[in-house]
Amino acid sequence: MTTVDPPAPAHATVLARLLDHLSPHDRAATRTTADRLRQALKEHGGVRDSTVMVGYGGGKDSSYTLAFVRAVQLVVAERDGAPFTLRSATNRHAGMPHAVMENIDRVYRALGMYDDPSCELLLLDAGRIRPFHPDLPADPAVAARNRTDILMTGHRTAAQARPTFCNACNLSMVNSFGLAAAHGRGADLIITGDSRSEQRDYTVWINRLARRVGHDPRSMRRSGFPRVLGALDTVGRAYARAIHGETTSPDEHGVHADVPVDLSFFSIFEDTDYESGSHWDLLTGFLDFRFDDIAFSFTESDCANPALMAHLRGLTCEHVYGRSYDEGMDEYVSFALRLMRRKAFPERLIDQMAERYGSAVTRASVRRAVERFAMEAYGFTSQHLICLVHAPFTAHGKRLSTFLQREHPRLARREAAIRTLLAAPADEPVTGEDRDLESSLRDVSGLTLDQMRHLYVSDHPDSAGLLHRILQDDPHKELIETRHSADGPTVRELLSGR
Repeated sequence: MTTVDPPAPAHATVLARLLDHLSPHDRAATRTTADRLRQALKEHGGVRDSTVMVGYGGGKDSSYTLAFVRAVQLVVAERDGAPFTLRSATNRHAGMPHAVMENIDRVYRALGMYDDPSCELLLLDAGRIRPFHPDLPADPAVAARNRTDILMTGHRTAAQARPTFCNACNLSMVNSFGLAAAHGRGADLIITGDSRSEQRDYTVWINRLARRVGHDPRSMRRSGFPRVLGALDTVGRAYARAIHGETTSPDEHGVHADVPVDLSFFSIFEDTDYESGSHWDLLTGFLDFRFDDIAFSFTESDCANPALMAHLRGLTCEHVYGRSYDEGMDEYVSFALRLMRRKAFPERLIDQMAERYGSAVTRASVRRAVERFAMEAYGFTSQHLICLVHAPFTAHGKRLSTFLQREHPRLARREAAIRTLLAAPADEPVTGEDRDLESSLRDVSGLTLDQMRHLYVSDHPDSAGLLHRILQDDPHKELIETRHSADGPTVRELLSGR
């Protein structure tokens, strides 16, 4: 008869505390999930030789997911005498405030993961993989790349929130999945909260998008998730060319697809409830998760960019539509609160967000905080963001005259020279008085001359094909009623965000 060593005392202690903070339903779910996972890992050599990966962004939902999977790992260890390796991978980007890193640190400590050799805690910065530590300095290359992506996409879309902030970030996140899954001896399974039908829908959408940019996923010799990564690699490279031009480095925007051939998803969708109100005590008590004022923005609890999205809507109404900043904020906040309700956020969090934007005093405080964040995270000045919402350089400067007259009347006198400078070939050197003009445009926009020239010859924001296709299938948008001038008629406009 084979004997099985009992789990380490530390494992037993963590598991007991975790189970104490789970609902009866979720306690039972850890057992049934453990059974399913043990069965799935048989195809990968068994529990002892397998690695299960969780993508951990540091938000409320991913914190609960990690805690649930940690409980499953410890239940498996209790039954088999040894756990599978649990790999937690965090992709850091410039929109992630340090408060998120602190939340991750507290969660790891509560779950006893730092000193457990069966846990791998990874931090990814611009493709660089390091053991997680909350105080590791961010790679400046990440902020620089995020800044450029935001500016170039934002100018192409007139600051439409989802493509401006999320397209490149989502591709970066998937790339980090590929890198983390290939790290070391590789991962066997990736935990997902999506149902099988949702996974199929995503795969169909990705393959359709990839075919539209010239890729046939069937041409790949691999199947499953590795094939999906290959399709996304094609999309990422095509996206980079569309936004940044042919001179961009494709490797900076591709998706790492060289992962284990049998890598697959393991869904916990039917096992446990993600709705944070149902496990509030676990989240805020045991895990000590804290909702930071900047990191918690509308539907996100690990990213400050949604607050910046709201700020840009305020600037659009104030500077483009000739209305007030507060009217723009009202439009975005109303949309975002509806989105929070569709995502089944606890009422206490919806009330907290409504209160944050509910008065002139609190809104002014948020505006100051967001302006500080924009400068600290991306180096964006108020001038850069005002230029962004005008999008003056695209479509051969269709909005350039209005932008210069409203915002920079001194430069408006030199509009003809500006157009000549922007229309010149990318490799044409700048001489004489044009050097001062180039410097002024850089100060105003935050863009290099090469970037402004690329935007100048690009399509109109509304006809940017790949951008339109991505936004077309994005659920985080709706038509709102607004006015495009102070005394103009009510019109319908597509608003997107988080």
